[in-house]
Amino acid sequence: MPHRRVDLVLASASPARLATLRGAGLDPLVQVSDVDEQDALAAAERLHGPLAPADVALLLARAKAEAVYAFRSREPASLILGCDSVLDLDGEIHGKPGDPAEAIARWHRMRGRSGILHTGHWLIDARDPDAGGTAGLVGATASTLVHFADLDDDEIAAYVATGEPLHVAGAFTLDGLGGPFVAGIEGDPSNVIGVSLPLLRDLVRDLGLSWFNLTRRPPTR
Repeated sequence: MPHRRVDLVLASASPARLATLRGAGLDPLVQVSDVDEQDALAAAERLHGPLAPADVALLLARAKAEAVYAFRSREPASLILGCDSVLDLDGEIHGKPGDPAEAIARWHRMRGRSGILHTGHWLIDARDPDAGGTAGLVGATASTLVHFADLDDDEIAAYVATGEPLHVAGAFTLDGLGGPFVAGIEGDPSNVIGVSLPLLRDLVRDLGLSWFNLTRRPPTR
Protein backbone atom coordinates (compact mmCIF):
# COMPACT_ATOMS: atom_id res chain seq x y z
CA MET A 1 0.00 0.00 0.00
CA PRO A 2 1.47 3.38 -0.95
CA HIS A 3 2.16 5.69 1.96
CA ARG A 4 0.15 8.68 0.77
CA ARG A 5 -0.64 11.23 3.46
CA VAL A 6 -4.05 11.02 5.14
CA ASP A 7 -5.11 13.32 7.97
CA LEU A 8 -6.74 11.81 11.06
CA VAL A 9 -9.38 13.85 12.88
CA LEU A 10 -9.99 12.88 16.51
CA ALA A 11 -13.61 13.50 17.49
CA SER A 12 -12.83 13.65 21.20
CA ALA A 13 -11.81 16.20 23.82
CA SER A 14 -9.77 13.61 25.73
CA PRO A 15 -6.17 14.77 26.34
CA ALA A 16 -5.20 11.15 27.08
CA ARG A 17 -6.44 9.95 23.68
CA LEU A 18 -4.61 12.73 21.92
CA ALA A 19 -1.41 12.04 23.85
CA THR A 20 -1.65 8.31 23.08
CA LEU A 21 -1.99 8.95 19.35
CA ARG A 22 0.85 11.45 19.40
CA GLY A 23 2.99 9.04 21.37
CA ALA A 24 2.46 6.50 18.58
CA GLY A 25 3.82 9.00 16.07
CA LEU A 26 0.57 10.41 14.69
CA ASP A 27 -0.42 14.05 14.36
CA PRO A 28 -4.23 14.10 14.63
CA LEU A 29 -6.40 17.15 14.31
CA VAL A 30 -8.94 17.57 17.11
CA GLN A 31 -12.59 18.40 16.49
CA VAL A 32 -14.82 17.93 19.53
CA SER A 33 -18.36 16.79 18.81
CA ASP A 34 -21.47 18.35 20.34
CA VAL A 35 -23.15 15.00 21.02
CA ASP A 36 -25.32 14.78 24.12
CA GLU A 37 -24.38 11.27 25.24
CA GLN A 38 -27.42 10.75 27.46
CA ASP A 39 -29.81 11.79 24.68
CA ALA A 40 -28.05 9.57 22.13
CA LEU A 41 -28.17 6.58 24.46
CA ALA A 42 -31.80 7.17 25.40
CA ALA A 43 -32.81 7.40 21.73
CA ALA A 44 -31.04 4.13 20.90
CA GLU A 45 -32.60 2.32 23.85
CA ARG A 46 -36.07 3.48 22.84
CA LEU A 47 -35.51 1.70 19.53
CA HIS A 48 -33.54 -1.34 20.62
CA GLY A 49 -34.06 -1.74 24.35
CA PRO A 50 -31.21 -1.86 26.90
CA LEU A 51 -27.74 -2.11 25.36
CA ALA A 52 -24.76 -4.10 26.61
CA PRO A 53 -21.87 -1.97 27.92
CA ALA A 54 -19.66 -2.74 24.90
CA ASP A 55 -22.48 -1.68 22.57
CA VAL A 56 -22.99 1.57 24.48
CA ALA A 57 -19.33 2.47 23.94
CA LEU A 58 -19.59 1.77 20.21
CA LEU A 59 -22.89 3.64 19.86
CA LEU A 60 -21.44 6.79 21.43
CA ALA A 61 -18.20 6.52 19.44
CA ARG A 62 -20.24 6.36 16.24
CA ALA A 63 -22.41 9.31 17.27
CA LYS A 64 -19.34 11.45 17.90
CA ALA A 65 -17.67 10.53 14.61
CA GLU A 66 -20.84 11.16 12.61
CA ALA A 67 -21.45 14.53 14.29
CA VAL A 68 -17.95 15.70 13.39
CA TYR A 69 -18.32 14.29 9.87
CA ALA A 70 -21.45 16.40 9.35
CA PHE A 71 -19.72 19.48 10.76
CA ARG A 72 -16.60 19.01 8.61
CA SER A 73 -18.41 18.31 5.34
CA ARG A 74 -16.59 21.18 3.62
CA GLU A 75 -13.21 20.62 5.26
CA PRO A 76 -10.16 18.91 3.72
CA ALA A 77 -10.37 15.14 3.24
CA SER A 78 -9.57 12.99 6.22
CA LEU A 79 -10.39 9.97 8.34
CA ILE A 80 -12.58 10.79 11.33
CA LEU A 81 -12.19 8.78 14.53
CA GLY A 82 -14.80 8.76 17.27
CA CYS A 83 -14.09 7.05 20.60
CA ASP A 84 -15.97 6.50 23.82
CA SER A 85 -15.12 4.51 26.94
CA VAL A 86 -17.28 2.98 29.68
CA LEU A 87 -16.49 0.78 32.65
CA ASP A 88 -18.48 -2.42 33.01
CA LEU A 89 -18.78 -3.35 36.69
CA ASP A 90 -21.12 -6.26 37.38
CA GLY A 91 -22.88 -5.56 34.09
CA GLU A 92 -23.58 -1.93 35.03
CA ILE A 93 -22.33 0.91 32.85
CA HIS A 94 -20.18 3.63 34.40
CA GLY A 95 -18.92 6.70 32.57
CA LYS A 96 -17.58 9.84 34.21
CA PRO A 97 -18.82 10.39 37.79
CA GLY A 98 -21.20 13.27 38.20
CA ASP A 99 -19.64 14.60 41.40
CA PRO A 100 -17.09 13.68 44.12
CA ALA A 101 -19.68 11.78 46.16
CA GLU A 102 -20.44 9.52 43.20
CA ALA A 103 -16.71 9.00 42.54
CA ILE A 104 -16.11 8.00 46.17
CA ALA A 105 -19.07 5.62 46.18
CA ARG A 106 -17.88 4.04 42.96
CA TRP A 107 -14.36 3.48 44.27
CA HIS A 108 -15.82 1.84 47.37
CA ARG A 109 -17.39 -0.69 44.99
CA MET A 110 -14.36 -1.04 42.71
CA ARG A 111 -11.58 -1.48 45.26
CA GLY A 112 -10.09 -4.93 45.37
CA ARG A 113 -12.26 -6.02 42.46
CA SER A 114 -12.14 -6.11 38.65
CA GLY A 115 -14.07 -4.43 35.86
CA ILE A 116 -13.99 -4.34 32.08
CA LEU A 117 -13.05 -1.12 30.32
CA HIS A 118 -14.76 -0.96 26.92
CA THR A 119 -13.68 1.60 24.32
CA GLY A 120 -15.76 1.97 21.18
CA HIS A 121 -14.01 3.09 17.98
CA TRP A 122 -15.78 4.38 14.86
CA LEU A 123 -13.79 5.41 11.79
CA ILE A 124 -15.22 7.26 8.79
CA ASP A 125 -13.39 7.61 5.48
CA ALA A 126 -14.34 11.19 4.59
CA ARG A 127 -11.84 11.56 1.78
CA ASP A 128 -12.91 12.66 -1.69
CA PRO A 129 -13.20 9.74 -4.14
CA ASP A 130 -10.57 11.43 -6.33
CA ALA A 131 -8.19 11.15 -3.35
CA GLY A 132 -8.95 7.46 -2.89
CA GLY A 133 -11.86 7.89 -0.51
CA THR A 134 -14.29 5.00 -0.14
CA ALA A 135 -16.94 6.56 2.14
CA GLY A 136 -16.26 3.51 4.29
CA LEU A 137 -17.56 3.17 7.84
CA VAL A 138 -15.86 0.72 10.20
CA GLY A 139 -16.14 0.26 13.93
CA ALA A 140 -15.39 -2.10 16.79
CA THR A 141 -15.05 -2.17 20.57
CA ALA A 142 -11.90 -3.14 22.45
CA SER A 143 -12.30 -4.54 25.97
CA THR A 144 -9.66 -4.81 28.68
CA LEU A 145 -10.02 -6.42 32.10
CA VAL A 146 -8.81 -4.08 34.86
CA HIS A 147 -7.90 -5.25 38.37
CA PHE A 148 -8.19 -2.52 41.01
CA ALA A 149 -6.05 -2.27 44.13
CA ASP A 150 -7.74 -2.53 47.52
CA LEU A 151 -7.65 1.14 48.53
CA ASP A 152 -8.52 2.24 52.05
CA ASP A 153 -11.04 5.01 52.68
CA ASP A 154 -8.38 7.70 53.10
CA GLU A 155 -6.74 6.80 49.80
CA ILE A 156 -10.06 6.96 47.99
CA ALA A 157 -10.89 10.35 49.50
CA ALA A 158 -7.45 11.73 48.66
CA TYR A 159 -7.56 10.46 45.08
CA VAL A 160 -11.02 11.87 44.45
CA ALA A 161 -9.90 15.19 45.97
CA THR A 162 -7.34 15.53 43.15
CA GLY A 163 -10.28 15.96 40.75
CA GLU A 164 -8.92 13.49 38.23
CA PRO A 165 -11.57 10.77 38.69
CA LEU A 166 -14.35 13.23 37.82
CA HIS A 167 -13.09 13.70 34.27
CA VAL A 168 -12.51 10.12 33.11
CA ALA A 169 -14.65 7.10 32.35
CA GLY A 170 -14.67 4.66 35.22
CA ALA A 171 -13.28 7.27 37.64
CA PHE A 172 -9.68 6.13 37.18
CA THR A 173 -6.68 6.46 34.88
CA LEU A 174 -3.87 4.09 34.01
CA ASP A 175 -1.49 6.77 32.76
CA GLY A 176 -2.13 9.44 35.39
CA LEU A 177 -2.65 9.83 39.11
CA GLY A 178 -4.72 6.65 39.21
CA GLY A 179 -1.89 4.45 37.97
CA PRO A 180 -0.85 3.25 41.45
CA PHE A 181 -4.40 2.04 42.08
CA VAL A 182 -4.54 -0.30 39.08
CA ALA A 183 -3.13 -3.63 40.26
CA GLY A 184 -3.03 -5.13 36.79
CA ILE A 185 -4.74 -5.45 33.43
CA GLU A 186 -5.50 -8.23 30.98
CA GLY A 187 -5.51 -6.90 27.44
CA ASP A 188 -4.45 -3.79 25.58
CA PRO A 189 -3.15 -1.00 27.88
CA SER A 190 -3.72 1.75 25.31
CA ASN A 191 -7.40 0.80 25.31
CA VAL A 192 -7.61 1.61 29.02
CA ILE A 193 -6.10 5.03 28.30
CA GLY A 194 -8.84 5.66 25.76
CA VAL A 195 -7.87 4.49 22.27
CA SER A 196 -6.72 0.99 21.31
CA LEU A 197 -3.79 1.44 18.94
CA PRO A 198 -3.87 -2.17 17.67
CA LEU A 199 -7.60 -1.94 16.99
CA LEU A 200 -7.22 1.43 15.26
CA ARG A 201 -4.54 -0.08 13.01
CA ASP A 202 -6.95 -2.88 12.08
CA LEU A 203 -9.72 -0.40 11.27
CA VAL A 204 -7.39 1.71 9.13
CA ARG A 205 -6.43 -1.43 7.21
CA ASP A 206 -10.11 -2.32 6.77
CA LEU A 207 -10.42 0.96 4.84
CA GLY A 208 -7.60 -0.12 2.53
CA LEU A 209 -4.91 2.03 4.10
CA SER A 210 -1.73 1.46 6.05
CA TRP A 211 -0.92 2.80 9.52
CA PHE A 212 1.87 4.73 7.83
CA ASN A 213 -0.61 6.52 5.57
CA LEU A 214 -1.70 8.51 8.61
CA THR A 215 -0.12 11.93 9.01
CA ARG A 216 3.06 11.67 11.06
CA ARG A 217 4.34 14.08 13.69
CA PRO A 218 7.47 16.01 12.73
CA PRO A 219 10.59 14.49 14.28
CA THR A 220 11.78 16.24 17.45
CA ARG A 221 15.35 17.49 17.86
